[in-house]
Amino acid sequence: VTSPCKILKCNSEFWAATSGSHHLGAEEAPEFCTALRAYAHCTRRTARTCRGDLAYHSAVHGIDDLMVQHNCSKDGPTSQPRLRTLPPGDSQERSDSPEICHYEKSFHKHSAAPNYTHCGLFGDPHLRTFTDTFQTCKVQGAWPLIDNNYLNVQVTNTPVLPGSSATATSKLTIIFKSFQECVDQKVYQAEMDELPAAFVDGSKNGGDKHGANSLKITEKVSGQHIEIQAKYIGTTIVVRQVGRYLTFAVRMPEEVVNAVEDRDSQGLYLCLRGCPLNQQIDFQTIRSAQATEGRARRKGPSLPAPPEAFTYETATAKCREKLPVEDLYFQSCVFDLLTTGDVNFMLAAYYAFEDVKMLHSNKDKLHLYERTRDLTPGNTAPTGTHPTLWVALLCLCWLCLL
Repeated sequence: VTSPCKILKCNSEFWAATSGSHHLGAEEAPEFCTALRAYAHCTRRTARTCRGDLAYHSAVHGIDDLMVQHNCSKDGPTSQPRLRTLPPGDSQERSDSPEICHYEKSFHKHSAAPNYTHCGLFGDPHLRTFTDTFQTCKVQGAWPLIDNNYLNVQVTNTPVLPGSSATATSKLTIIFKSFQECVDQKVYQAEMDELPAAFVDGSKNGGDKHGANSLKITEKVSGQHIEIQAKYIGTTIVVRQVGRYLTFAVRMPEEVVNAVEDRDSQGLYLCLRGCPLNQQIDFQTIRSAQATEGRARRKGPSLPAPPEAFTYETATAKCREKLPVEDLYFQSCVFDLLTTGDVNFMLAAYYAFEDVKMLHSNKDKLHLYERTRDLTPGNTAPTGTHPTLWVALLCLCWLCLL
């Protein structure tokens, strides 16, 4: 399910051609203008299929601004020479940002250190909220993960197999809102087979403001793992591509998590409120279907077989290779292998837990053992222990594919 809009390809080509720098000496201006014209030509080619794409419109406006800044003519060659990498100490790597652009220094100068929280989304998909509630959800289509005064995060989940309700994240959009003298508004977008190491305008930091370096993208593994540091709001975001799909993890101060204009009337925000009741998979009711415990998926011509058939025993053995502790990450791994047959979902669960170890502030809460389900209208999720997890897991696998 790949979008026909190819704006991410245009962004990547422009970034490769310019080595990430928009602050060039006079002798490099012609080469930069050539790359800009090629970038503009690429956006025009994909314009018809990108009309509703936020990243496309951001790129078009960014090109116009850069053309003006560098006195570039719209007419001229459009080949893409690779420009020299800037020496250390360039303005893109400023370290003398204003104090207000460093969250811990500015917001808590005379108070206790902030309390950090974590949210993650991975696999089929499984959600760990800022309150350490763990849910397995359907949430097909576009859903907001985070929506506060500083940033918005939206994911799009698409079916893994035709005829199945199993979904995984195929697209991610992050909008960092303009903040005082620190950063300009920046948009990051990733989708299947496109994990850029730059924002949609080709930059790798917060723009031209004095505190621009308080927002920065770092590529950890090319095409597989990027990290975004937003120091001005004390936030770290990790995005990975594992197999064909994306995973998301964030570390954010509670003060930023709850920075919304009107929390009571605010719309859905999965990392804070959890998945809607009708989108959650209820593990408790699965136990009433124990008569079907031996069935991993419904028989019949309407449902295709997974790419690789895992039995319960082979799935648990495979997951135990990477996840020796039989917590909810392990159980999610087993569930995903049974429902999809894709071994990359085992890696998604493994990396999701690795991100928890890096981002979660309370090391005593890394592992979760209780399945949780939202039972209240306000989406405050209580927890409950379910002793027959293995039977439930097999039955859930079957029902998910109905």
